[in-house]
Amino acid sequence: MPISTTSTRRIRAGLVAAALTVATALTPSAALANGAAVSTVSTAATLTSPSWVGQYETQIGNDPATVYYPAAQTPLPVALLLQGANVPRESYSEFAKIVAGFGFAVAVPNHQRAVGPISGLFPEQSQTNAAVTWAAAENTRAGSPVAGRLDANRLVLLGHSFGGAAGLFAIGNTCTVPFCFGPVYQRPAALRAAVFYGASTTTPGGGAVPIANAGVPVALVQGGLDGNNLPAAALATYNGLGAAPKALVTVTGANHFGLTDTQTPAGAVPDATPQTLTQQESIDAAAKWSGLFLRASLGDTLAAAYVYGFGDASDPKVTVISQR
Repeated sequence: MPISTTSTRRIRAGLVAAALTVATALTPSAALANGAAVSTVSTAATLTSPSWVGQYETQIGNDPATVYYPAAQTPLPVALLLQGANVPRESYSEFAKIVAGFGFAVAVPNHQRAVGPISGLFPEQSQTNAAVTWAAAENTRAGSPVAGRLDANRLVLLGHSFGGAAGLFAIGNTCTVPFCFGPVYQRPAALRAAVFYGASTTTPGGGAVPIANAGVPVALVQGGLDGNNLPAAALATYNGLGAAPKALVTVTGANHFGLTDTQTPAGAVPDATPQTLTQQESIDAAAKWSGLFLRASLGDTLAAAYVYGFGDASDPKVTVISQR
């Protein structure tokens, strides 16, 4: 008996779901280490990821930066990671490598500046514009490991804590102190999507500042045990995002430093609440959901099915609310 079109579609959907579930059962870090499949979507039938991610040193504007990039994929959207306050770029190496494996050139600068009387590593909104300029130049620079492979017209943001807040206000297209000292700010047209960890727009004694993010999908990844950026602050910020698509992914058992290589990098303000996940477990969860949300936002239908569909039920480490 011939199989009906409806039945064929159901079978295909089931196979796709199975492929996604199997691929995400293996943690991203383990998959990269073993050269195995990982939850990066490349075709309608399989989820694959590069088994190798390279890195090199460069300069974005005046900032020294490390770029992580996958093998044999082009064109690569540029993912700019805005660091947490006084968290050195080296602290994000594991997270950045995993996200790069999802098909991004992940650039992690050290942005040194003064905020009032204090000098340190403090991201600011203008870094988004500098990243677009850098990507266009780097794509044609002789000797660059990613020459001819970057898509300077597709910039996505990653961010942690202070850097996540800077990214949120950049998306909102407002010059907000201490992330911008104006007088005006204009977000780059290349900015397509963002994921921020442990970040919010809440103010002391007030609610969350609304962000007009129309045209830029935003996900907030939040540690359920975060004592520095409380889950309630992340929820208020999520509710204040003016447009879908948007998501709030809570990593159960992670704290404020769930995406850094170690707990409390030197110079950062500690989180008094310890994690119940291992560091690698929280990094894997944060990186997987970050990479898949960004891919979904750039048009990957299988990544979208995971992020907005069955991903929550298939991943015991997270709970997800979203609007699409």
